[in-house]
Amino acid sequence: MLQEFKTFIAKGNVLDLAVGVVIGAAFGKITTSLVEDIINPVLGLIIGGVDFTQLKIVLKEAVGETPEVAIKYGNFIQTMIQFLIIAWVIFLIVKLANRLRLSESLKKEE
Repeated sequence: MLQEFKTFIAKGNVLDLAVGVVIGAAFGKITTSLVEDIINPVLGLIIGGVDFTQLKIVLKEAVGETPEVAIKYGNFIQTMIQFLIIAWVIFLIVKLANRLRLSESLKKEE
C-alpha cells in the first residue's frame, strides 16, 4: 500500500495539481489586490465616492456588546467583480492555450 501511495504521489497529475493550487492561491491574492486597490476605488469615484465594502443594510443596530446585524451587499459586489476578473483571465489563458495547440498541430501536419 505504501508503494502504491508513492507511485500515486509521483505521478505528474498530482504534482501538476499541487502546483496549480499554489499558483491559484497566489493568483487569488493578486486578483483581490487588483479589485480592492485599483478597480473599486475607480468605480467608487465614478459613482460618487462610494466605498463598496461599506455598502450594507443594517437590520439591527449594535447594542452594547452585541454587534450589528447587517446585509453587507458591498462585499458581495466586490466578490462578484473579483469573480468576473478571474473568469475573464482564465478565459484568455484557455483561448491562448487553444491557439498554441492549434498552431502546434498545424506544424505537425506540414
